[in-house]
Amino acid sequence: MMPLADRSDETYNRYECYDSRGRDMYMASNAVEVMVSGSVGTIMLNRPGRCNALTQAMLEQMQEALQDLYSEKRVRAVILTGAGTAFCAGMDVHEMHAAAALPETEKHEQWGETAEAYRELVVQMLEMPKPIIASVNGPAVAGGAGLVLASDVVVASPPARFGLTDARHGIVAGVVGPLLAFRAGAGTAARLLLTSGLYPAEEAFRLGIYHEIIDGNQLWARCAQIGEECAAGAPEAVQLSKRLVYETIGEQLATQLSVGAAMSATSRTTEAAQEGLTAFVEKRRPEWK
Repeated sequence: MMPLADRSDETYNRYECYDSRGRDMYMASNAVEVMVSGSVGTIMLNRPGRCNALTQAMLEQMQEALQDLYSEKRVRAVILTGAGTAFCAGMDVHEMHAAAALPETEKHEQWGETAEAYRELVVQMLEMPKPIIASVNGPAVAGGAGLVLASDVVVASPPARFGLTDARHGIVAGVVGPLLAFRAGAGTAARLLLTSGLYPAEEAFRLGIYHEIIDGNQLWARCAQIGEECAAGAPEAVQLSKRLVYETIGEQLATQLSVGAAMSATSRTTEAAQEGLTAFVEKRRPEWK
């Protein structure tokens, strides 16, 4: 697997993405792939040339994939991973920027629908009766970081940087912020949200966001092993254990995610977001007013 090619401008923490054969800008015909091996199902985000950035269509496909694996009785645990050298770069900035050209009412409606679709996906992951194991093979950024935080167990490889870079694009990480506070505490959430940088895998491990760091060649096998360990428990007990965490300990989380989705959608209507997204597409620094 090719290493990430970092740009020299650390202000944006940009990076190039490649597929597993080293080809830049590889576009897959199926952006979300589902596989089953034994009692473990795998959902793979498959847009390696775009760092597996999430489109509106992918959000819907992921929801369908989770529902399919929920219905598959032989599947007792689910692995979520990304193709190529990235786990997930968050929402597709190019799609978000294109929406800005729509009529005012239409673009606000689309941004609201996207924020709500992302929230619904996160809630579906949290409510999924079967354990979800994030196999973080590369950077998990913004909405991609949220997918990590919505998973139950997280195993990462050394290149798996973690960060909420939304503020650098003039956007609020409304859904991911509450998840981060739930997982790692309000202090850590404040630090990562406000600095909006990318942190190495070792730091994410120290903060308790990543539970294990393992060599990339062994990453999926280790996640599959954890999946089999989860499958050794009674399905009813595992399901109730997840409900204990998310419905009892995290009883306020659903409300926080709804409020956060509204804040995220609102932030995309600002001049700062317009400038931040345009700057990203044009590969330059934003000029904040």
